[in-house]
Amino acid sequence: MRSSDTSAFRLGITRDCLAPDGDRPAFDSRAFAILDAVPGLSWEFLGDYSQEISKADTARYDAILCLLPALTAQSLASENVRLKLLARFGAGYDNVDLTACDRAGVLVSNTPDGVRRPVATTILTFILALAHKLLIKDRLTRTGRWGDRTRFMGEGLVGKVVGSIGFGSIAQEAFRLLAPLDMLHLAYSPHRHPEEARALNVREVDLDTLLREADFVCINCPLTPASRGMIGAHELGLLKPTAYLINTGRGQIIDEAALYRALAEGQIAGAALDVFEQEPVPQNNPILKLDNVIVSPHSLCWTDECYRMIAESAFRSVVAVASGQRPGNLVNQTALNHPRWLGQISA
Repeated sequence: MRSSDTSAFRLGITRDCLAPDGDRPAFDSRAFAILDAVPGLSWEFLGDYSQEISKADTARYDAILCLLPALTAQSLASENVRLKLLARFGAGYDNVDLTACDRAGVLVSNTPDGVRRPVATTILTFILALAHKLLIKDRLTRTGRWGDRTRFMGEGLVGKVVGSIGFGSIAQEAFRLLAPLDMLHLAYSPHRHPEEARALNVREVDLDTLLREADFVCINCPLTPASRGMIGAHELGLLKPTAYLINTGRGQIIDEAALYRALAEGQIAGAALDVFEQEPVPQNNPILKLDNVIVSPHSLCWTDECYRMIAESAFRSVVAVASGQRPGNLVNQTALNHPRWLGQISA
C-alpha cells in the first residue's frame, strides 16, 4: 500500500474490496501495477466499512473505488467535496445518486468490460443447470432417491428459445457463449441494435413477444425507474408453463411476490435467481422453500478472473481522471458540464 499526502491524487478503496481475512485485496494485487505506474497517485483502503460513503471521505479523496456502499446526496452535502470520481466496482450503479453527482461535478464510472464474460458465464450456468434438473438430481442422490431419477427428465436445448431483456454487452456476450447450443435468440431493449443483432443471429422483438416465445427469459437490463418492477403478474402470465426465468440483473426488476405465486402454482417451470428484492435475502423468504428455484447470493459470477478484470477496469478509470483524461465507461457524461471540469479534462 502506498500512503498518501496532501498533494497527491488520492484514491480510497472501500473495505468490502478486501478478502474476508481483511489483510489483502479480494482481487489479484497485481492490478495495483496500473496505479503504481502513475507518479503522484496514492491509494489506501478506507479505515472503516459503512453502508454509505461519508462526507469525510468525499472531502479526503479525489477518487473512491466502491463495491457496496452508497454514494448519496448526503455524502456530497458539503462545500469541501474533493471527490472527482466514483469508480464502481461492478456494472450496476443503482446505489449512486447520479443527480447529486451531476450537481457536485462528480464523475461516475462502472466496469461493464470487467463483468461481461463472468456474468454471461453465469447465465449459461443457470440455463444448463435448469435444463438438466441439476439441483433436483443432486438432492435425489443425497437423499437416497436413486429410483426417482427417471421421473425428472432433462430438456434438450436445440431449437429452444432464449430471450434477453436487455441487449447490452452482457447479453451480447451470453449470446456468443450460447451459439454452439443451436438455440433461437430473442432480445428486447428500448433501443434497437441492428448491427449487433445481425452479427449474433438475434431477433429483436417487443417485450410481450419475448415473454410469450422464450423458453428461457434472462434479465440483463440495469435497474432504472423504467425497469423497476417491470416483470409483474401480467408479464409472468405471458410466459409458457414450461418456461424458466433467470435474473442476474437486479432483484427489484421483478415483483418477487408475483414470481413466488407463479412458481408455487406451476404457472412457470422454474427460476434461477442471483439477485433479490431485499439483500441479504431473509431466511423466511418463501422463494427459498421452493424446489423449482436455484438461488445464489448475488455472487455467482464472482471469480478470481472477474474480480481482477473489474479492478483493472476501475483502476484505468482512476488513472484517466488523475491524468486529466475522460474515464472510460463514464456513466454520467452530464457531470462534465460542471464548472470544475471546464478546460480540465480532455475527451
